[in-house]
Amino acid sequence: MKRLSSLILALLLLTPAVTARTSVDEVFKSNIRLSANNYLAYPDSELPQLTPAPNGYQPFFINHYGRHGSRWLIDPKDYSIPVEQLTKAERNGKLTKRGKQVLEACRTILKASDKRLGELSDIGAEQHQRIAKRMFLNFPEVWQGDAHVDARSTVVIRCILSMLNATSTLKSLNPQLSITTDASEHDMYYMNYRDTAAIAAQRAARPAVEAMKAKLFTPKRLETITSRLFNDKKFVRDSIGDAFTLVMRLFDVVSNMQSHHDFENIDLYTGVFTADDATLIWTYNNARWYLYSGDTPITHHTGALAHRHLLLNFIEAADRAIASGRNSATLRFGHESVVLPTVCLMGLNGMDYSTSDLATLAEHWRSYEVFPMAANIQIIYYRKAGSDDILVKILLNEHEASLPIATDCAPYYHWRDVRAHFMSRIGTSLN
Repeated sequence: MKRLSSLILALLLLTPAVTARTSVDEVFKSNIRLSANNYLAYPDSELPQLTPAPNGYQPFFINHYGRHGSRWLIDPKDYSIPVEQLTKAERNGKLTKRGKQVLEACRTILKASDKRLGELSDIGAEQHQRIAKRMFLNFPEVWQGDAHVDARSTVVIRCILSMLNATSTLKSLNPQLSITTDASEHDMYYMNYRDTAAIAAQRAARPAVEAMKAKLFTPKRLETITSRLFNDKKFVRDSIGDAFTLVMRLFDVVSNMQSHHDFENIDLYTGVFTADDATLIWTYNNARWYLYSGDTPITHHTGALAHRHLLLNFIEAADRAIASGRNSATLRFGHESVVLPTVCLMGLNGMDYSTSDLATLAEHWRSYEVFPMAANIQIIYYRKAGSDDILVKILLNEHEASLPIATDCAPYYHWRDVRAHFMSRIGTSLN
């Protein structure tokens, strides 16, 4: 027995090495599109099989928050700066062959973006249609008969259209559904809250962001990237000036091309951004998102708490659904800047990781795993005849997620335990 215990202990000690995460540079070598981070198109081509519910349990309620689908970039300078800077070089004969190709593509995208800034793209609409259909098929009991669907959106048009693409799909699958939709400033306090303490803390964290930028984007590294576009280093220094801004804006354009059917198959990574470049840029962006959304002492742990109102709304909606005894769903459509801190606040999949060491952050916390376009949190509630013990399962982007609490039926949890966990995370500082 003692020998068996020693063997088990040895195997447990070996587990971290066996299950260690693939380094981000290897990840991006395998699929550079993942470095797009929050511009990543929703990855739903290989979703896992879901674990059946414990014996006798049936789903009756879904609590949901989803990010809008793929979109056009919001800042007009994202599209215009690469074109302006590359055009300047073109006039002076300073573009490489690859630089000329990139300029041509950027001009096409700039023209197509006219009066489209921030809007839902064709792919973005399709993402929410597919997610809604799978939600219906995965949990058919929830949508039976005239089940009520309360759908809400932020007041931003891409979120409203995402909601309508989802609800129209659900209605097509069951015309009897009772669906209400709304998009109002009235709900913005929990749908997309602007927390003054969090904003102040993020502002105070800017020196940490600048330090990260200076460490990663050395003049030599920026010169290596720009030399693939420009044939004269002196021209870049004298006439382009801010190479960092050009590189970051261009990377956003390249990353977001996967949001559009017309551009998703155009490859502007090759010959411009290597996997190492993608790792560099993503590492910086990942740290920025962590400082804005994560549970870090650098911002006095305000990032995740900023959206505690949403988590309380989840609890209140669940309480109402459980008390009503009726099948229903509460769907909310908003933004990645809400999804990410809410996931951190919940503690899903270890995203409540807390550190002030940004240099090793990527080993433990990766934002691209949480908030691609159309990212979504689904909490599925289950009941059993003759029992008042409600079970829940949480899906993050349609993958079964874990919570930092004990359970005897993983990936399912007892709602009483999850509710208590959420309330402890929220605390008493609601304002």
